[in-house]
Amino acid sequence: MNKTYSCPVFPRCGGCTYLNMTYEEQLRKKQAYVNKLFKDLRLTSQPIVPSQELHYRCKVQMSFKSKDAGHLLCGNFAAGTHRIVPVETCLLDHELADEIIGTVKTLAEKFRLPAYDETKKSGVLRHVMVRTGKYTGEVMVILVTGTSFFPGRQNFVKELRKRFPEITTVIQNINGAYTSKVLGEKFQTIYGPGFIYDELLGMRFRLSPGAFYQINPPQAARLYEKAIELAGCSGSEVLLDAYCGTGTIGILAAPKCRKVIGVELNRDAVSDARVNARINQIRNISFVCDDAGKYLLKNDFHPDVVLMDPPRSGSSEAFLSALIKAAPKRIVYISCGPDTQVKDIRFLMKAGYQPISLFSYDLFPWTEHVETVVLMARIDT
Repeated sequence: MNKTYSCPVFPRCGGCTYLNMTYEEQLRKKQAYVNKLFKDLRLTSQPIVPSQELHYRCKVQMSFKSKDAGHLLCGNFAAGTHRIVPVETCLLDHELADEIIGTVKTLAEKFRLPAYDETKKSGVLRHVMVRTGKYTGEVMVILVTGTSFFPGRQNFVKELRKRFPEITTVIQNINGAYTSKVLGEKFQTIYGPGFIYDELLGMRFRLSPGAFYQINPPQAARLYEKAIELAGCSGSEVLLDAYCGTGTIGILAAPKCRKVIGVELNRDAVSDARVNARINQIRNISFVCDDAGKYLLKNDFHPDVVLMDPPRSGSSEAFLSALIKAAPKRIVYISCGPDTQVKDIRFLMKAGYQPISLFSYDLFPWTEHVETVVLMARIDT
């Protein structure tokens, strides 16, 4: 806990913004940040829950640029740029993922695959993403190319799998847009089923290449346990899982509820969620592909409890207004952006909701990010 680490690309890489601190210092800084944000709401966080410090990232991605004479640069973009900082190993990454990525670079040079140039619209390899099932050991490799053209891809994958038999599926993703997004919309499975499985709190989940899944599963399990505890369900409640993604937390909560409805805009995520419910034999849950706010309004839906985990930018006023009209007794708000969470909570407070308790979790050691969970209750007047 009192140790610091060195990295040859710190701080140029921009990934480990807190690498110059001990882990205890990081936790104190994050706790102080959360408490300052919530001070006006008269909330103080319970002691922040620490994480495994190193190699916790079960999703790792790196980018490519052509260098010279068939050589490639492979690494992370410097913050706010498209300039690559070469990275061979990272203290945060799953170690097998870094080994696989290094081999992808070596094979790309061997197969004479140039990096994709997004301005010239030429070349092949753009990014690589490796997703690892923390508890299953299954490994997915996603090779992101600028176009569908990938010469020798079967031989490329065959050699990659020969060196890493742990790989259970390999996918080509096509992304030719001028964008900072890593993945495009089109996926082609080259080897394996096109997905992997992982396990969380005794349940099994299918992860498709574009599906959201927490990159630090052990810490996510602790956070989800707390959120489900705060929901306070005893078997008779109807629960709405808003922004449900692949259904993870709703499925975990379902055994304590009469009924769960998960709402998510991403169609692929909804497909995964339905599969995950079947895998775990959860029959009192259903999933809807829709905007959560619109779903509440057009169905005149009034759940007892709402679990919400919006993106870092927070919720829209349209969703929050629909939530107020739905009038759940309790709201459990999970956030990876506590600053926007505070803004949303103030909006809900004006409509008679009172924040009750605040919990903080360190899902991303050595970075400035912190995850928070807030319980709110409707104060009847």
